[in-house]
Amino acid sequence: MSATPRVTVWNEYRHEKRNPRVQAIYPEGMHTVIASALQGAGFPVRTATLDEPEHGLSGEVLADTDVLIWWGHLAHGEVADEVVERVYRRVLDGMGLVALHSAHFSKIFKRLMGTGCDLKWREGDDHERLWVVAPGHPIAEGLGETIELAGEEMYGEFFDVPPPETLVFLSWFSGGEVFRSGCCYTRGSGKVFYFRPGHETYPTYHHPDIQRVITNAVRWAAPTLGAPRAFGNRPPLEPTRETA
Repeated sequence: MSATPRVTVWNEYRHEKRNPRVQAIYPEGMHTVIASALQGAGFPVRTATLDEPEHGLSGEVLADTDVLIWWGHLAHGEVADEVVERVYRRVLDGMGLVALHSAHFSKIFKRLMGTGCDLKWREGDDHERLWVVAPGHPIAEGLGETIELAGEEMYGEFFDVPPPETLVFLSWFSGGEVFRSGCCYTRGSGKVFYFRPGHETYPTYHHPDIQRVITNAVRWAAPTLGAPRAFGNRPPLEPTRETA
C-alpha cells in the first residue's frame, strides 16, 4: 500500500452519453467530477469505465488501486463475471470499495453482501436530509449535523443488506421515507462503504459535503498494515505426538 491511497473511480458512463439532462450536469461524466474532487484532496486518481477493455479494471490496475469507487445503474448485467471475481478477491485482500447510489444492485456489491440488496425507490424530486448518526466516525469528519439535498431520487426501507457494522448516515425524504444511507462493512481484509446519494439527473456529486464524504470514505477504506491472514494446512509450531 502506498503512503497516500491510490484511487480508481469506476463509472458505467452510459447516462451521460444518452441523456441530455445528465450530460448538461456531467458533460465529462460523473467519474471525472468525483476524480477531480479527490485529486484536489491530494489523492492519486485514475478513472475507468464499462466500455474499456476489461472495463478498465485489469489485474494490473487493481493491483495499483487502494480504494475503488463504483457507480453503476443501467448495465449491471454487462459487467463481466471474471472482472467481478477479480475485484472481489482484491477486496478480500485489503482493497477498499466505496459503492455509490445505484451500485447497491451491482454484481460486486451483491456478491460482497450476500443478499438481494433491493429497496423502495421513487423519482419524485424529493428533498433529502441526511442525518449524521455516527458523529465520531472518520467518514463524518468536517460535516455538520445534516447534509441537505434540495432534489434527489428517493430510496426507502426496507434495504435488503446485512446490518451495517457502523451506520454513519440516515436519510429522511420529503415523501416521508427513511433510508440507511451510509453503511460500513468489513469483508476479509477490505473495508466497504455504501453511500446512497447520487442519482444521475441531479448535481449531487458537485455538492461540497457529498465530495467531503467520498473523500473521507477513501481515507477510511484505504488498506492498513496488520497481521497477515494465513490459511491452509500448516505444520505445528510445537512438537506433537505425530512429530515427536
